[in-house]
Amino acid sequence: MTVDAPRRQHVAAPAQACLPRHVAIIMDGNGRWARQRNLPRVVGHQRGVEAVRRAVKAASALGVEILTIYSFSAENWSRPIDEVSELMSLLKRFIRSDLQELHASGVQIRIIGERLSLDPDIAALLDEAETLTRNNSRLKLVVAFNYGGRQELVEAARILARRVAAGTLDPAAITADMLAEGLHTHDIGDPDMVIRTSGEQRLSNFLLWQSAYSEFVFLPVLWPDFDQTWFETALAEYASRERRFGGVSSKAGM
Repeated sequence: MTVDAPRRQHVAAPAQACLPRHVAIIMDGNGRWARQRNLPRVVGHQRGVEAVRRAVKAASALGVEILTIYSFSAENWSRPIDEVSELMSLLKRFIRSDLQELHASGVQIRIIGERLSLDPDIAALLDEAETLTRNNSRLKLVVAFNYGGRQELVEAARILARRVAAGTLDPAAITADMLAEGLHTHDIGDPDMVIRTSGEQRLSNFLLWQSAYSEFVFLPVLWPDFDQTWFETALAEYASRERRFGGVSSKAGM
């Protein structure tokens, strides 16, 4: 059975001044994409990798400075062993086949998430990707791998707790900025926009602290069908909104 992606009208990307600096994406829908076509889930994940390539190229072409993708959550380890194994294989193949091209394109790769429990070969590949691309500046690609927002906040709290226990920090002096310094993203900056594909509307433990004032755009497209036109659709939606960060609308009283 052939299933077409949802139809959408082409929307031109907004002017540079209206672009979000940092876009984060929850890449959802690989399994459903495969199921709709009576294909194994692994095929959906394979097509999802192709969508990652399109998203990176689109972000660079459209002028986004930072693109964060939710590639593998801390909870994903609970999936069937065969699926997890295939996801790890896809990650390895992606890095080995795409790393040089990303490097040549000026993409800087940054990995966030817990690494101590990873297999040494996976950890080594992640280190290699970061080291090779460290000085690139065209686009920062942040890959959330073995990442969980709650776990990240717990570890940041533990850092402050250790300082309190050591007598070097007064609990009354703790600020939001201090806690943020303990996050994996402390030197990256919060996302201006969070995109989730597949039509689902939840964060799934992704950037819980960092997305406090992000604009959320939920797209009906399944991740393997995501392309530059869908990216432009999300950017146009972002440009149409007024970000107030808890303040009063500039249009109030008009």
